Amino acid sequence: HYIDNLAKLPNVMDMTYNNIVRSYIDMYTNKKRQLSEQILGLSEYYFPLFEDILAAEGIPDELKYLPVIESALNPNAMSRVGACGLWQFMYSTGKLYGLEANSLVDDRKDPIKATYAATRFLKDMYKIYNDWTLVIAAYNCGPGNVNKAIYRSGGKRDYWSIYYYLPRETRGYVPAFIAANYMIHYYKEHNLNPLKAELPMATDTIVINKKMHLEQVSGVLGIPIELLRSLNPQYRVGIVPGHIKPYALK
Repeated sequence: HYIDNLAKLPNVMDMTYNNIVRSYIDMYTNKKRQLSEQILGLSEYYFPLFEDILAAEGIPDELKYLPVIESALNPNAMSRVGACGLWQFMYSTGKLYGLEANSLVDDRKDPIKATYAATRFLKDMYKIYNDWTLVIAAYNCGPGNVNKAIYRSGGKRDYWSIYYYLPRETRGYVPAFIAANYMIHYYKEHNLNPLKAELPMATDTIVINKKMHLEQVSGVLGIPIELLRSLNPQYRVGIVPGHIKPYALK
């Protein structure tokens, strides 16, 4: 059943099914039901944004599932090693791809800027590997580790052939990606109910050219401060430093 369902997905990438993938499908559809329902609700807000950018950049649509396994679609997610945002950029990689991070602004938490940066990073990886599954592995553990695994496997360039040569946490990464893809397409079969995200579907963006606090915007527009913070997670302390350079406010 799982095999048929995975085969039906309109994906460029190979959605392999095996026991490892099965255990991750079980995690999303059984063990972590509440998290999956949260993800499903948030995906209604974030996926259209990812889809537009991935399509414009010529990248397979299914890569929108990467932030699901990276951050469970939480733009404020922070890993124990300091990776941050929906796409979990490390500070140095983020900087390399044009994301600034200082005490007031962290572009890694900006859903739009971080998605553009992620597409550039993914394209660069694709130029190296010419295989999206290896690209995803490299997204998780860096090209150095993937190259090492290819070398140790005697030059094989297929994810499942280099599987045991990859760092342990990366081994689960592609199976989790396939499982997230499965769960989002077939959640109804598992009686999962999307938890409505408190984020409006239609928003407007304005450019701010002076220093402003989100509290001020909230007061004038009568929009709850929590909602403004959710729409603009990149402003770390609620200050838009528009006096330094123009910034976008959603």
